[in-house]
Amino acid sequence: MIRLWVVATWLIVCAAAHPGEQPLSRIAVERTVLAVNESAHVKASPWVLGLKGQNSEWVEVEFFHPSPSNDDWIGVFSPANFSAAICEPENKRQRPPVLCTAPIKYQFANFNNDGYNKSGKGYLKLQLINQREDFSFALFSGGLLKPKLIAVSNKVAFANPKAPVYPRLAQGKSWNEMTVTWTSGYDIKEAVPFVEWGAKGGRSFLSPAGTLTFDRNSMCGAPARTVGWRHPGYIHTSYLKDLWPDSLLGHRLPNSTLIWSKSYSFKASPYPGQDSLQRVVIFGDMGKAEADGSNEFNDFQPGSLNTTYQIIRDLENIDMVVHIGDICYANGYLSQWDQFTAQIEPIASTVPYMIGSGNHERDWPGTGSFYGNLDSGGECGVPAQTVFYTPAENQQLSFRYATDYGMFRFCIAHTEEDWRPGTEQYKFIEQCLSSVDRQKQPWLIFLAHRVLGYSSCSYYEEQGTFGEPMGRDTIEELLQKYRVDLAFYGHVHSYERTCPVYQSQCVVNASDHYNGPFKATTHVVVGGGGASLSEFTTSKIKWSHYTDFDFGFVKLTAFNHSSMLFEYKKSHDGNVYDHFTISRDYRDILACSVDNCPRTTLAT
Repeated sequence: MIRLWVVATWLIVCAAAHPGEQPLSRIAVERTVLAVNESAHVKASPWVLGLKGQNSEWVEVEFFHPSPSNDDWIGVFSPANFSAAICEPENKRQRPPVLCTAPIKYQFANFNNDGYNKSGKGYLKLQLINQREDFSFALFSGGLLKPKLIAVSNKVAFANPKAPVYPRLAQGKSWNEMTVTWTSGYDIKEAVPFVEWGAKGGRSFLSPAGTLTFDRNSMCGAPARTVGWRHPGYIHTSYLKDLWPDSLLGHRLPNSTLIWSKSYSFKASPYPGQDSLQRVVIFGDMGKAEADGSNEFNDFQPGSLNTTYQIIRDLENIDMVVHIGDICYANGYLSQWDQFTAQIEPIASTVPYMIGSGNHERDWPGTGSFYGNLDSGGECGVPAQTVFYTPAENQQLSFRYATDYGMFRFCIAHTEEDWRPGTEQYKFIEQCLSSVDRQKQPWLIFLAHRVLGYSSCSYYEEQGTFGEPMGRDTIEELLQKYRVDLAFYGHVHSYERTCPVYQSQCVVNASDHYNGPFKATTHVVVGGGGASLSEFTTSKIKWSHYTDFDFGFVKLTAFNHSSMLFEYKKSHDGNVYDHFTISRDYRDILACSVDNCPRTTLAT
């Protein structure tokens, strides 16, 4: 059993996507005009949430507007006194914002209120999660672009707003190390975080936890520095070392007032090369969605909850999850990171949840990202690398790393940094691929957010390519040289599997079963985790074997050192729609050094 603690102490003084897809970016909150109407009102209940330790509760919101219209909307704000928040403009050409706080979610007043336009009376049921501050609900008219603040509700708060919440497991830097990361409202001046853990029914151990956070000045631009800013709380990470395989563990999250969360349990990682059943789920571009229907924009992220639900449904048969970039699409609205960690809590608190970085986490002009676009909304990677742990060599390189799980070696690249020959990342990729012991990890997997291989997405065809510029030309040689079984990519919001392909030619015809010596890498785009879908080209592509314009994810099952199952499942029903098996004894790889292993080329 394991418990996460945040113990209060008292000192002498007690202390392929676009940025506009974020639904909150539609609201011009900085243009808000105060137009309070004494006849209007908003009432929310219950006033106190989480009395039984819950970190998620539904709130009933009743409201009235004497002059209703179709574009009236309700915004949920946290902290509750949002109207007092003013911030400076980003540049001299901007006028100072009237409000400096975007809502954490919103819904139109006539949602499920058919008679609202006539009566002015409305009712909404909205879901809140514990986010360390109180909440209020505000009625606006004038639509999202010219909002007029009409009325504000009473305050609503969780009974224990600072309670530690949303644990996230991740693989450590060694096979027998697990990390536990969680969020709380306690900084190190008022709390000492640590973990109590141990095998179920056995001896308990205590492990200290480090604490990180960041401030508004850590952000690189708007909206993260302006209307999208919200304090992220304090992120605690503890390292549980010397775990043994198949130990059943659990943890609780109390604070010094003995406020406990629900219990969780997980299994330690298998020994490297251990011949046992090992199952890993892989996807990209999932984002977050609201169970109450709020924050919806042009059906953006409609598959997010379905993907989450299907993984939870099969969780007893999953050992690890890899989310290869475009994690929650906060795009500079920091409240959404809490929303996402709450959404995946049942998964991330049970199995290691490993992440990669995408354009919506990292990209921002002048900050060192390979692409100088605005997709991160000014976050420039700071929230992602703080909220989630990765076993990278150092924090600055936290988005490229290797991790082993039993018979798997995963090499996770960071495609928002330069990957071309001669760069540090290219050296990392080659080192990760070349250093694997194929006797222990026969299944070698390469993962990256952007497509460094093959995709028949219509966008790439319009650019005259089938992947990122120069990506396939440089990386494919490494994949072939080191006999990489599978290469996974996100960024393109759909599913696609190629034949085993090299230099644009199918070295082996696509099949539902492969055996014999390694011939070439199979490339898989699995970016249909939840964000709005990407169209395929109508051209006939020989190396493209199976495409699906739908939401879904991949599950890999290693039965032993010579047999693996690949399954593509759709998010709406969890059923398998594409699959293949690999049977291979790897004598062709183990019998030769890397440079002696012949490569198949167009000339052979």
